[in-house]
Amino acid sequence: VAGVDEAGRGCAIGPLVIAGALFEEDTLQTLREIGVKDSKKLSPKKRLKLVEEIKEIAIDYRVYELQPWAIDHVVFRSVPLRRLNYLETMIMARLIRELHPDAAHVDPADVDNLRCAEQIQSVIRHKIDIKCEPRADAKYVATGAASIIAKTTRDQRIAELREKHGDFNSGYSSDEKTQRYIAEYFSTHNECPDFIRASWSTVQRHMKPVKQTKLTP
Repeated sequence: VAGVDEAGRGCAIGPLVIAGALFEEDTLQTLREIGVKDSKKLSPKKRLKLVEEIKEIAIDYRVYELQPWAIDHVVFRSVPLRRLNYLETMIMARLIRELHPDAAHVDPADVDNLRCAEQIQSVIRHKIDIKCEPRADAKYVATGAASIIAKTTRDQRIAELREKHGDFNSGYSSDEKTQRYIAEYFSTHNECPDFIRASWSTVQRHMKPVKQTKLTP
């Protein structure tokens, strides 16, 4: 069985990370016993400990990082977020196809669970049991494991970006320190850098009007 989840969808800074992990059915109880669950309910220290154990237990796993420029490309050129939902679903489908499970438990990007499952199945070469459910990371331990892989990967990327570009804290749009960083950045720069999502409304309000509809080269 494969679990699939993402981390960083709503962030203004950094990549959207999508992870898939494949497990034998008889190892799912082991995941529960070591404390695997929704990554948001775990401390960073606990996630870092668990992710190594998860990777050892998994038959295989995959991670895909969707960079800010790619997100901007989709959001600027289509109905806001609708195409991003589809792109994220297609990446999830690709991960599942590569893992080749008999069943997949997915925390979907699409609000329509059935449509999400149908879109994923259309990409996979063999028929499998697909469950697309909101909060799947809390319900299915394989999805919880994938959420931990995605979250720890994104946390590492954010740490690298902070080291290179300064302390913007979490990168989430709701983070006041992140918003101050973005405001201060655009007070002295005209171009949007490749680590900030120019298409996000929380970023655009700090940008000069002439730059609001341009993509990062």
